[in-house]
Amino acid sequence: MSGGESAAYVYALTRPFPAGAVRELRGVGEHPVRLVAEDDLVAVTSAVPLREYDEDALKAKLEDLDWLEAVARAHNRVVDEVARHAVTLPLRLATVYRGDDRVREMLRDGRHRFGAALSRLAGRVEWGVKVYADPAASSSAPGPSGTPQTEARESPGKAYLRRRREQRQRRDDTWEQATGLVREVDEALRGLAEAREQHRPQHVRLTGERGENVLNAAYLVPAERSQPFLDAVARLRERAPGGTRIEVSGPWVPYSFASVADEPAAETAGGAAGGPADAGRRAGAGGGPSEGAP
Repeated sequence: MSGGESAAYVYALTRPFPAGAVRELRGVGEHPVRLVAEDDLVAVTSAVPLREYDEDALKAKLEDLDWLEAVARAHNRVVDEVARHAVTLPLRLATVYRGDDRVREMLRDGRHRFGAALSRLAGRVEWGVKVYADPAASSSAPGPSGTPQTEARESPGKAYLRRRREQRQRRDDTWEQATGLVREVDEALRGLAEAREQHRPQHVRLTGERGENVLNAAYLVPAERSQPFLDAVARLRERAPGGTRIEVSGPWVPYSFASVADEPAAETAGGAAGGPADAGRRAGAGGGPSEGAP
């Protein structure tokens, strides 16, 4: 990078691992990924132009969805690659410091806090589970309430009202079944997970999925328990009533469990900057964590 003052964009914190593992890795803006170490902690960073990441510039860019998506993809790509080599505490988008010395200071100040968070996440993965209610797909949808002869004699107004009643009944039945399924899913999966985070249901315009998202949860699972967890999801799917379905995604880096309390405060030329909590999480990886934290 040439010209102008640079800043350090921080993707994640981790334990020491061979720098050669990320030598060819590129992050936001295709900038090379570097490791900044302090004692037994490492910050995974890129040098970026400060003028593009100061407070005023970020305020404008965080409203640009195309920019957010590109940065989220690059951010998540770096975090996912680092997680292949060491336990990783992912940070929010646009966590920026004015130089490596300030990054090292942050690592010193939060040494015990970050160390505890990394220990908590070591050997764990995140699985995302969603439940959908889709009345249109319900196998228990009520049929026409009258005989063909009766229907033929119905006025258009009566036929319309009958169809509306049937639609409402189908919707109510499906929602009641979905509510029961959510309780069953959560009770079964909590016992296989060490922690659970509830995220806001996602709108169909965001997911492109059929039906209404009624459960959007993340589960922190020891890696060796992943198969029993997936087996439990498969059994729940087999029992899911018509008009409902269960989707599972992962394994992910445990974004949802990298608590805001574990994160350093971002810094830019004008002050704090950390972007929206994992804005665009899963943009490059699927549906996932998102759902989103940290």
